[in-house]
Amino acid sequence: MARRVVIVGGVAGGMSAATRLRRNDETIEIVVLERGEHVSFANCGLPYHLGGVIEERDALLLQTPQSLAARFAIDVRTGHEVTAIDPERRVVTVRHADGGSEVSYDDLVLATGAAPMRLDVPGGERALALRDIADVDRMQAALAAGPASAVVVGAGFVGLEVAENLVARGLQVAVVELADQVLAPLDPEMAVAVQRRLVERGVDVRTGTSVTRLDGDKAVLADGSVLPAELVVAAMGVRPESRLATAAGLEVGERGGIVVDREQRTSAPHVYAVGDAVEKHDAISGAGSLVPLAQTANRHGRLVADVIAGRHTSSQPVLGTAVVGVFGLTIAAVGWNEKRLRGAGRDVRVIHTHPSSHAGYYPGAEQMALKLLVDPATDEILGAQGVGGEGVDKRIDVIATAMRGGLRASDLADLELAYAPQYGSAKDPINMLGFIADNLRAGTERTVQWHELDALLASGATLVDVRSPQEFAHGAIPGAVNVPVDELRDRLDELPEGPLVVHCRVGLRGHVAARLLAQHGRDVVNLDGGYLTWRAGTQ
Repeated sequence: MARRVVIVGGVAGGMSAATRLRRNDETIEIVVLERGEHVSFANCGLPYHLGGVIEERDALLLQTPQSLAARFAIDVRTGHEVTAIDPERRVVTVRHADGGSEVSYDDLVLATGAAPMRLDVPGGERALALRDIADVDRMQAALAAGPASAVVVGAGFVGLEVAENLVARGLQVAVVELADQVLAPLDPEMAVAVQRRLVERGVDVRTGTSVTRLDGDKAVLADGSVLPAELVVAAMGVRPESRLATAAGLEVGERGGIVVDREQRTSAPHVYAVGDAVEKHDAISGAGSLVPLAQTANRHGRLVADVIAGRHTSSQPVLGTAVVGVFGLTIAAVGWNEKRLRGAGRDVRVIHTHPSSHAGYYPGAEQMALKLLVDPATDEILGAQGVGGEGVDKRIDVIATAMRGGLRASDLADLELAYAPQYGSAKDPINMLGFIADNLRAGTERTVQWHELDALLASGATLVDVRSPQEFAHGAIPGAVNVPVDELRDRLDELPEGPLVVHCRVGLRGHVAARLLAQHGRDVVNLDGGYLTWRAGTQ
């Protein structure tokens, strides 16, 4: 009798496991039990179908039970909900249109995914979520009724994608976020550019508050304000669908994710789990972490198929690399942000830069903001963030690859990256981060962060703005003395005694000034990221 592998759930993790398992072994019987109507669809494309970017609904449907049977000889049963697991007998109980049944397994893979958080307030039952094809159908039906206004609750990646696409549909859109900023993976001085872009495109952004009730076509907020809300979308995040695992006695972590080892094995023999339902191993802390990302689910689905087929392999700790587009901005992040690192008591060295996407003399260059987070004791890269136009995703991907490969921050200085004027600079933004990291590691430069400046000035330091007089006149940090870097050697005697903080627009001229002053015996630090980072942070 053929060995049978039963997979509960489809989409990224489940279908990657099923198809890889078939490629590994023609003899295994593979059964996929999916409670919904669709087993393989592009859930990351759902917001863009709302806005008409992806015009055809069928483009979101990647595979069908029929296509999977024809190509991979996989028995896919949609409308089959697994209601219980018996690890002792190795059977699952299934509910379907014809009643119920049991399906036995030799190995079981749980790919049950995650469920969207619901808006638990009076009237909140009319809020729609966007997680699967049925959800997008419901939302399209609601839009067909012609609402003029929408409130999106949650300013994470999905929430902002939905907001952008509802604006494209002509709705008046507000975004309500409980945190004090949009996009929690970013630090505040990086998130401010995203919020500014949302406001410029007509989105009413409300942070630091929440929806307390839905009253007719209105949303009432905790601060007492009222928003028009003919359509309401709940985008507050997701929770692991781990109820089956919990009921079966499998180990589940504090945040509700199924606990697995590096081979995706659960605490029950012959039971594996992948995807959004599962706790991942965090690359920075080593602790369990919830990372509901499709790319991770696909990788782990492939891996578990190899393990079941007898190959010795194991998953790597996750970095949480993610990217999103919002009204022409690209926002990407990897690893931990500064807030999380400091909250965990980690010492951290911070580097901000504002490079161009490619050589400035070649037309079309766009400025981006990059932030690198480094362990000052080991030079380990702990995380990075980028906000801007073209090229942001490329730079974060390079940093993610460097982190996976164990490169240190100063190693970025010597990476050999592809260069032509329309694609980058001879000193790529990644190299520039490495140069700064190397200077800080070697002690040839010292920097201060935007949020540390006030304390330093209060202790008696003098702030020297080394930009041009024209730049200074268009906006300056209060209390700064303007001495352009090109005049600095001839005006050293104008600078008061005591510690100095120098700054320019983005940090480069400040670095030149700091090196000059240090070699003249002055106690000097450079304001990291310059005026642009200070302005963003203080906003």
